Amino acid sequence: MKLSKLQLWDRFQERYTEYSELGLALDLSRMGFADDFFTVMGPKMKHAFAEMQDLEKGAIANRDEGRMVGHYWLRNPELAPTSEIKDAITGTLVAVKAFAAQVHSGEVAGKGGAFKNLLLIGIGGSALGPQFVSRALGHPRTNKLKLFTLDNTDPDGMERVLAEIGNDLDRTLCLVISKSGGTKETRNGMLEIQSAYVRAGLDFAYHAVAVTQEGSELDTFAKKNHWRSGFPMWDWVGGRTSELSAVGLLPAALEGFDIDSLLAGASICDAITRRNNVAANPAAQLALAWYHSGNGIGNKAMVVLPYKDRLELISKYLQQLIMESLGKELDMNGNRVSQGLTVFGNKGSTDQHAYIQQLREGKNNFFAAFIEVLKDRTGQEMEVEPGITSGDYLQGFMLGTRQALYDNERESITLTVHEVSPFTIGVLLALFERAVGYYAMLVNINAYHQPGVEAGKKAATKVIDLELKTLGILSNPVGLALTAKEIANKAGSPEEIETIFKICEHLAANPQRGLRRIDGISRFEGKYQLC
Repeated sequence: MKLSKLQLWDRFQERYTEYSELGLALDLSRMGFADDFFTVMGPKMKHAFAEMQDLEKGAIANRDEGRMVGHYWLRNPELAPTSEIKDAITGTLVAVKAFAAQVHSGEVAGKGGAFKNLLLIGIGGSALGPQFVSRALGHPRTNKLKLFTLDNTDPDGMERVLAEIGNDLDRTLCLVISKSGGTKETRNGMLEIQSAYVRAGLDFAYHAVAVTQEGSELDTFAKKNHWRSGFPMWDWVGGRTSELSAVGLLPAALEGFDIDSLLAGASICDAITRRNNVAANPAAQLALAWYHSGNGIGNKAMVVLPYKDRLELISKYLQQLIMESLGKELDMNGNRVSQGLTVFGNKGSTDQHAYIQQLREGKNNFFAAFIEVLKDRTGQEMEVEPGITSGDYLQGFMLGTRQALYDNERESITLTVHEVSPFTIGVLLALFERAVGYYAMLVNINAYHQPGVEAGKKAATKVIDLELKTLGILSNPVGLALTAKEIANKAGSPEEIETIFKICEHLAANPQRGLRRIDGISRFEGKYQLC
């Protein structure tokens, strides 16, 4: 039932909680759960609190791989279950700071002089976290290094990044991030950039740093080729929760950000979100709000709407964190549940012009998560009309949109932070990480494995194998012209006609690959021939 504004004010006072230690406030007044919802969910939350305590003590969380999940220890090494892990965390932090200081001073430099660019090569959490933090905290006038990213195996995208760097490869530090070292997108990006250095007459290894697990393919390759430096990743830190490991701290430190404040924000948020009291725990409240809106089965999406340009990438970051963690076919008991929480969004107020029309009047299959930043700018204010600034309009659009959604019975959460700072970003990282953990425990799924991702990688490998078979068939004898169906039969994979058709179309669209298409009676009767 929709409330009047005065009634809504009463509920706002009940469901608005400030966390002054975090510079954060959470407003659940526009979520339609009953007054006794937290009480009813008490037994489930009690279980979730207990599970989280076991997790932080070192319980095996990723049962597929038999490993712990300890991203919480990164910002409080004293909680680590062994002295070896504690020492590894603290030692890495010292090494990250020392290396960044050497780069900033010019002691560690490129062949062309002091480094001015940082080229990060990674994918998933190895790229999204650093990109989000860089966008949130960076400024062209104060960044120590300018960040570029290769986060895909798209050749055109790589060429564009190289074009932006231009003649400054000799002053570009390359950071290659991959836990296993076998991630093909990252491997491909590294090989492409290495080739660019060779073409420029430069030693890639002199400009390269690895962040990877000890003994991985990347670790072996980097040491064999005498890369400039290396930093560890650990099996107990997943990619999507790795931003406060060397994965995120090293690029942040190299860009000149205050990584101690990042860690402090996360650590204090962890302490508060450990409280076994829902009313005083913002992560527990978030998890319960998600549970309520989706009826515990994720049947509503979350639309993330940050009203701040600096937070533009938070929706992409949360998309991976939440959907990779919660999108699971089976629960912990092996039952088929097809769980998940769909996340999409972009920044306000820009994207009000893109999809707010549907959010207000279309399918009611979502709830919104507004992120409000109170501090407008560090520079001098300017009035765009008497007594009113651009920042006032930004808040007006946010409050107006939230009310317009409520008027049409669309639910929303509002997170308010005082400013965008390293401390605040640390708070947000930790807040959503723990909310994801609690929600997974509420619905009895494992948030810390990703079998669907691995299945996709295996399927991609099969496509590459099929491409090699196709090229082998068409090269024996040279000049042989065959349809996709004929190639599939010769490959012993008659069921793979569509895949082979797509492979051949791709190769034929790139003349340098040496495959041409000979038109047939229909598109699918065309033949393919190596030139």
